[in-house]
Amino acid sequence: MKIVIIKYNAGNVYSVSSALKRLGYDAVITSDLEEIKSADKIIFPGVGEASSAMEYLRETKLDKMFPELEQPFLGVCLGLQLLCNYSEEGNTECLSIFSENVKRFPPKDKVPHMGWNSLKFSNSKLFTNIPNESFVYFVHSYYAEVSEYTIAETNYILPFSSALQKDNFYALQFHPEKSGTIGEQILKNFIELC
Repeated sequence: MKIVIIKYNAGNVYSVSSALKRLGYDAVITSDLEEIKSADKIIFPGVGEASSAMEYLRETKLDKMFPELEQPFLGVCLGLQLLCNYSEEGNTECLSIFSENVKRFPPKDKVPHMGWNSLKFSNSKLFTNIPNESFVYFVHSYYAEVSEYTIAETNYILPFSSALQKDNFYALQFHPEKSGTIGEQILKNFIELC
């Protein structure tokens, strides 16, 4: 099985790669379009800022590739936000895989939302063998709204989408690679079940 981690200058690619290695999987880290298209599973991690990440994706023509992909695809953190329609961060038009808009948390509590918080999820292969209300690790100032594609919800200041799914596209706002055994199980479920 060929697992590809997309490298696009927004990154926690090596921490995701290390988490996969701990689970016994090797991944190719690349920004090459043909290499990505030939993958069995694709992971799109991200740490950084939406507008500069989208600018890089457009410059390298990677943005045009996303709607064509049919294999299981997992966006992580900024990767989830970039798969949405629009982000308030930098007033950014994103990839529009999901119709959600990404908004900044209102300043009613500490922003960014950083640390452990629980997931309330619906039935999805991504959460096989995961107890509902499990805790995972978040670091983000922006969130995707809850919508028809929400498969897990978390509350911080307000309810937001902590996981989305549409067809072959899955996305996580939290960092599975930093979420201990729960995060590792979610990565394993994506590789083996989704």
